[in-house]
Amino acid sequence: MADGVVVGDTLLQTARAWLAQDPDPATAGELSALIAGAEAGDAEASDELADAFDGTLQFGTAGLRGRLGPGSNRMNRVVVARAAAGLAAYLIAAAGTTGERLRVVIGYDARRNSDVFARDTARIMAGAGITALVLPKPLPTPVLAFAIRELDCAAGVMVTASHNPPDDNGYKVYLGDGSQIVPPADAEISACIAAVGALAGIPQSDDYRTLDDALLDAYVARAVSLLGAGPRDVSAVYTAMHGVGGEVFMRAVEKAGFGTPTAVAAQFAPDGRFPTVSFPNPEEPGAMDLSLADARAQSAEVIIANDPDADRCAAGIPFGGDYRMLTGDEVGALLGWWIAERGRRDGVPATGVYAQSIVSGTLLERIATDAGLGYATTLTGFKWISKVPDLRFGYEEALGYCVDPTAVKDKDGITASLLMLEMVAALKAEGRGPQDVLDDLARKFGLYATSQLSVRVSDLSLITGAMARLRADPPAALGGRTVLRMDDLEKGADGLPPTDGLRFSLPDARVIVRPSGTEPKLKCYLQVVVPVTGEIAEARGTAQSELEALRSSLAEALGLSAR
Repeated sequence: MADGVVVGDTLLQTARAWLAQDPDPATAGELSALIAGAEAGDAEASDELADAFDGTLQFGTAGLRGRLGPGSNRMNRVVVARAAAGLAAYLIAAAGTTGERLRVVIGYDARRNSDVFARDTARIMAGAGITALVLPKPLPTPVLAFAIRELDCAAGVMVTASHNPPDDNGYKVYLGDGSQIVPPADAEISACIAAVGALAGIPQSDDYRTLDDALLDAYVARAVSLLGAGPRDVSAVYTAMHGVGGEVFMRAVEKAGFGTPTAVAAQFAPDGRFPTVSFPNPEEPGAMDLSLADARAQSAEVIIANDPDADRCAAGIPFGGDYRMLTGDEVGALLGWWIAERGRRDGVPATGVYAQSIVSGTLLERIATDAGLGYATTLTGFKWISKVPDLRFGYEEALGYCVDPTAVKDKDGITASLLMLEMVAALKAEGRGPQDVLDDLARKFGLYATSQLSVRVSDLSLITGAMARLRADPPAALGGRTVLRMDDLEKGADGLPPTDGLRFSLPDARVIVRPSGTEPKLKCYLQVVVPVTGEIAEARGTAQSELEALRSSLAEALGLSAR
């Protein structure tokens, strides 16, 4: 047992008690085998059992997210049932009424057990007297966010782990305004979950309703209604990344009048195993290789990608005789520009506020100001962006874009993809493309170049240690630039609520370091601003060199293996 955890009687008793209430034969069998292995002295089984019960999977502003498996520290039917019962109790208490006056809509993606968790949630909501409505099949997260407002619900639940690894799942909660929960609601819901008793004591009922396709039809119609009457001639390659966006995206494209995109066949059907990618995230190395190959073969004018729950949108464009994937900041700048530009063309200027998270590149502020629009910065997460008053468009660099905040107060990869197609078609009719717009913006405002450095860990204490080192001994310079100021975001900055992060301000550059809220990663966001006085290609080369210098010196300061 030198290499493993010594399992004591208390842990074994806890595990046996959990086994006795587990309604899932698969996780019950897995747990039974772990208990037997630990009792027999198997070090690997002992380690896994200890980790499975190492505390309780915590409910926060992202809801629940974690690895599938038995135990209080995993995503499983027991944990989900307690979360659903706690949420039901919270909603009834907050409304000050009985459950029958409340409606909750529940959606799910195609990950393992997502449909099971959704039905369990519906039965528990119905058991509490709440009207429970379940989406008709695995559908994108933005359809669930749309349904909350469309159906006048008190809350919504989406069972998804978005772009996390295949063995993960999650439980995302929205309240009646259609946006994700923020403090103090997360803590209040968590307290209600903690007060839930034994699983056998949670009332359940099969008196819930499965919705038909009318809700999906309404979502698609709303998405298409955002488009103007401009050109529709554009050739595109599309990947659903083994997720649930494919069918919905194709329906929306057809209804909008675009030609059918070339689908990446190996990634189109929903498949929770994600067999062609290591991580089902368009930002991950290799994830877009099949899309790029199809684009080259088809001479496509744009590549569109959704992540597995289709709340994110990635885009690739022709560049230098080949293709390149745009950064999330570049897509955000293009969408912000297009919303304002289309208003100018139509003679109905856009109004409202553009917003972005604090870690995103800041070119959007220049675009908003130039268009006479308001501008706001928020903490990371659409739970904050969606709360900006008079929001017209919001984004964050992780490929999330809120383009229709009236109907979908969250990131929406389907509708954002339609707007990208509309923009590319309009530019094509003028003999231009997205890169031409980005170059024009650079000449006008300077070249805003962004990049990331991230560290994926198996031991979260490594992230805690790195943040502590940076706070205690911040670097005097990064990438050859003097650090003018370090803002500890944990103490609040720019009038924003406190969050775990550090911001380093440098001449014509900025670096933000923060732990990821959804993955075991330390994420670093880099930006340089390079004036364009000559050839745009020269400015791009300068920007990339300066970003690489920042990456190198920051990696050294972190003292962790980064990429």
